[in-house]
Amino acid sequence: MPLRLSVSALTVLFFFFFLCSFTAILAHNNEDPTIKTMEDFSGYPIHESHSHLSSLSVDAQSLQKQIDELSSFSDTPAPSVTRVLYTEKDVLARRFIKNLMGLSGLSVREDAVGNIFGRWEGSNPELSAVATGSHIDAIPYSGKYDGVVGVLGAIEAINVLTRSGFKPKRSLEVIMFTSEEPTRFGISCLGRFGSAPGHIPYHRFYSGNCRVVLWFFFCSFNIFEIFFTLPPSPFMLILSCFQDFSTVINDAGLAAAELALAVERHVLESGSIDTVGTVGILELHPGAINSIPSKSHLEIDTRDIDEERRNTVIEKIHQSAISIARKRRVTLSEFKIVNRDPPALSEKSILDAMVASSKELNLTHKLMISRAYHDSLFMARISPMGMIFIPCYKGYSHKPEEYSSTQDISNGVKVLALTLAKLSLQ
Repeated sequence: MPLRLSVSALTVLFFFFFLCSFTAILAHNNEDPTIKTMEDFSGYPIHESHSHLSSLSVDAQSLQKQIDELSSFSDTPAPSVTRVLYTEKDVLARRFIKNLMGLSGLSVREDAVGNIFGRWEGSNPELSAVATGSHIDAIPYSGKYDGVVGVLGAIEAINVLTRSGFKPKRSLEVIMFTSEEPTRFGISCLGRFGSAPGHIPYHRFYSGNCRVVLWFFFCSFNIFEIFFTLPPSPFMLILSCFQDFSTVINDAGLAAAELALAVERHVLESGSIDTVGTVGILELHPGAINSIPSKSHLEIDTRDIDEERRNTVIEKIHQSAISIARKRRVTLSEFKIVNRDPPALSEKSILDAMVASSKELNLTHKLMISRAYHDSLFMARISPMGMIFIPCYKGYSHKPEEYSSTQDISNGVKVLALTLAKLSLQ
């Protein structure tokens, strides 16, 4: 499976700041690159000979202020952030994003599912657009950077190009995907359903006008180019039995505990560090201290860069569930695989543009795999895609301690802006 770059690009550019999926680019400053013009950076001829492009300039202070302000739209106290779809804080955050898009001169629209688009019309609007973006919803008690930097950083990348006097050939779009997190409905990447109802897929909404997506994520390295996204394969099961008093030995709780250990064993026995699995939810019924559980509900997440190996682990877990249920005299009343999405590859041409941009900015980079679940997984089915990663403190995600420096964020914005310029002129 060929590696792909992760200063991310799809046929719509997404800017994410968190552990993600696809190839990434590590970024470090080797020298000040701002003396170069956007024409130098783009690697393609400017379509108007009189266009004069100034040096790249990221307003890092304003960008950090926007990140901090957006974090105030939270249902839990700082430094944590909780922002769930359809809450009051979510509505306020959406208004904030729309306002910033408008102030940046973008035309703003929103589809029926809640995806928000900010468009900069190119000189040839009939060509497929180049888009970039991420999400702003946040799971309970997470941090203020995940996804957010990908949206706000994308808007700032547009501002960087505008200040440089750049004129896009292909239209550029910033996309804020709705409900990337599964918090509200237990479904990740709700925005994939486009103009719901009816689970309308992306290609129905975009009508072939989407060309490249860049994702900007923040993680524990430098700037990365991600070569493919690794989707999870979550599944759920229920173990049940008839119970009365706490002296009866049929215990659905112990069966669940034994199965959780079996998940760990099967993952480790795969022989690969790329195979992972966890029991993220374990609920016992009736939940009384003096009552043996009559039912246990487990939800398990397994991931691997190798689809066949992942599916083998899932089947072994299933067989263990059957065996444990028989041994402990409980019933495996349900075993349901929620999804088995295959990994998604980044597009080589987009990775090449990201690599070239990072080199021209004198930033170090590397190719890597993202093991997280992103909207890019689904966008890759209908358009070229790639992703950008930047460094973050200890690789933390989905927790208040997540952090990325303004310098690393600025470097990522520059790489994104440069990549957008290259792809827009193709």
